[in-house]
Amino acid sequence: MAVQDRDLMGGLMKGLKVIEAFSAERTRLSIAEASELAGLDRATTRRCLLTLADGGYADYDGKFFTLTPRVLRLGVGCLAAMPLPRVVQPMLDALSQEIGESTSVSILDGGEIVYVARAAQRRVMSIALMPGSRLPAYCTSMGRVLLAALDPDEARSILASHPRAARTDRTVTEVEALMAILAETRARGFAFIDQEVEIGLRSLAVPLVNARGATVAALNVGLAASGELPDALAKRLLPALLGVKAEFRRLSL
Repeated sequence: MAVQDRDLMGGLMKGLKVIEAFSAERTRLSIAEASELAGLDRATTRRCLLTLADGGYADYDGKFFTLTPRVLRLGVGCLAAMPLPRVVQPMLDALSQEIGESTSVSILDGGEIVYVARAAQRRVMSIALMPGSRLPAYCTSMGRVLLAALDPDEARSILASHPRAARTDRTVTEVEALMAILAETRARGFAFIDQEVEIGLRSLAVPLVNARGATVAALNVGLAASGELPDALAKRLLPALLGVKAEFRRLSL
């Protein structure tokens, strides 16, 4: 159904952009910082932030704003309504117990992955990951699996239109190099990253394909970097991930 401009609430969209400016890596923002990240002028950003603070969705110390747990109401309701987290969480719990490592499932949202379920055995990143957390797709194993499932032209467009910062000295950021990695990921059916997101972190991911053959999410295991060679690591962990993938495919999501 076509929506007319007069039916849209511009103020609501601006407020949501301001909320989205916050992330696990940007938990405290000044008005100027939020303005730049949201792509709004400072006066509009200030009004949005003060409105959020007045409604209990943000705290303000006179210089910086931080989101409060009340914001979780906006995301928890969405996650609770999605069948995917309810289906995969028991699988993740069992997988994590079997291999003794943290496991996660995410979906693709533009140039980012969004965690929808997680089973943590130990903390392997400097930031705490949980359902709703976001990370860039270009340098994460789940992101590469999900990008590889897209039409190559669409994947290229996403890579080209989103920031690709070098998070470590190992991060691949050049579009053509990433496209080659996506082609390799598509051919072998899994993605492996070695300390591209954060030094000390490795990750192995496979696509989760539904009964109709569509890739709807990605499953990964995250673990601390060690001297274990990538091929040996894949040989040790990939069968368990593929087992979950096979179980998931029998479902109709």
